[in-house]
Amino acid sequence: MKAVTKTVNVHEAKTHFSKLLAAVAKGQRITICKDGTPVAELGPLKPKIPVRRPGLLKGHVRISDDFDAPLPSEMIAAFEIDQ
Repeated sequence: MKAVTKTVNVHEAKTHFSKLLAAVAKGQRITICKDGTPVAELGPLKPKIPVRRPGLLKGHVRISDDFDAPLPSEMIAAFEIDQ
């Protein structure tokens, strides 16, 4: 979905900044112009957390049947600290 762009002059941007931020929060982009020349753009931030897509690695990851089986005693001993 392409964001809708609105153009405003600097005075309007200063006067209606809160309203412009509310529009940006809804996905709109605002171009701010000085003397008719675009100088800045307000737009929504990209999400910091990627959208989770379940099943993305389906067929690429295999968990063995004995995944949660107890470890062999030698391996447990290797993790123990002698005191």
